[in-house]
Amino acid sequence: MRPALYPFMRPLRERSVPLKIVLLGATGSIGQQTLDVVRAHPDRLRIVGLGCRSRIDVLLEMLEQIQELQPGDRPLVAVTDPVARERLAASEADSHRLVRGDGNALVELVRTAEADCLVNGLVGAVGLEPTLAAADEGLRIALANKETLVMGGDLVAAAVAAGGAEVLPVDSEHAAIAQCLSGRPADEVRRLILTASGGPFRETPAAKLPRVTVAEVLDHPTWKMGPKITVDSATLMNKGLEIIEAHHLFGVAYDHIDVVVHPGSTVHSLVEFADGAMLAQMGTPDMRLPLQYAINGQHHWPLDCGRLDLTALGPLRFEKPDTERFPCLALARAAGRVGGSAPVVLNAANEIAVAALLAGHIRFTDIGAVVAEALAREPDHLVPDLVAVLETDRRARALAETIVHERSR
Repeated sequence: MRPALYPFMRPLRERSVPLKIVLLGATGSIGQQTLDVVRAHPDRLRIVGLGCRSRIDVLLEMLEQIQELQPGDRPLVAVTDPVARERLAASEADSHRLVRGDGNALVELVRTAEADCLVNGLVGAVGLEPTLAAADEGLRIALANKETLVMGGDLVAAAVAAGGAEVLPVDSEHAAIAQCLSGRPADEVRRLILTASGGPFRETPAAKLPRVTVAEVLDHPTWKMGPKITVDSATLMNKGLEIIEAHHLFGVAYDHIDVVVHPGSTVHSLVEFADGAMLAQMGTPDMRLPLQYAINGQHHWPLDCGRLDLTALGPLRFEKPDTERFPCLALARAAGRVGGSAPVVLNAANEIAVAALLAGHIRFTDIGAVVAEALAREPDHLVPDLVAVLETDRRARALAETIVHERSR
């Protein structure tokens, strides 16, 4: 096994009380649920910074709620969309301190907020640079942005080691594995098993998939998520990205990371040990649970949410994923094995293809085809630093845009 990024074999650092949090992706589902967790533990948690792209109305509502929770506090705020940032700067609201940043306002926010913990709920490649900044600052990183490790897992590992930071996963699957692994020696671990809901098209015949609508793609049977991750769940790309993420987090080889479809979404993932014993983590599909576990450093604090009723649960179903109907899963695993630029290209092409689907320019089944063609047309190469990663990401996005244009004609 390679060294694990997630510190499941060693104790976490002691952090201040209350724990000071910078929240990126504040106006999305992760941000809203993080605020719920803070509201449940106002004596233990405090928000000192908020970052988002453009949803100023939601941001101002959150600032009002934080003011009620933390009277007198004025969290720092970073907004990446220039029009939205100027709108916020011109508003009469006095409950915020706007961080502009010469290059990346989110990075500047992370570096100046004097936080203990970063909750990274951003969507897409934009999450990588703030994660690296948090690692440099030695923060606890509650990571819900899987693209960070897909694009730059080795860079993050080096930055975490140098800065004395900690990475704790927020994805329900990786949080489940973290709980099963906690305190276990690495040589006892045989296999990680990620569970997938199967998405809305688990039983849809392949012939019908080209004709599904965007509304049907976004109708996830279990989880309430943003549009990009919901599309990724429908294509199983989400699970493919999670394989790469698990490889970096837990130091387990790709051949020892499996995926099973579990429609009930009550077993969030499993670990198989060297003697064949398995541990599974179960619970209701509520993202506040893994969020709280990552933020507080592996503690099961009380939380007012649904409880799993085993007597009403019924049989637990597990199925093999169908990589012919959902090729993105196999594409992601293959890209992870190749390493270097391949995961960067995979992620960039997928983001472009998902955006094209949501805009109505391509079909659902075109997503995997766009990603496969981008991987075939972009030569593999090393990405030794952030500059190389970002340049590869830029080039792959341009290539994917070209492929989308060719297919949409």
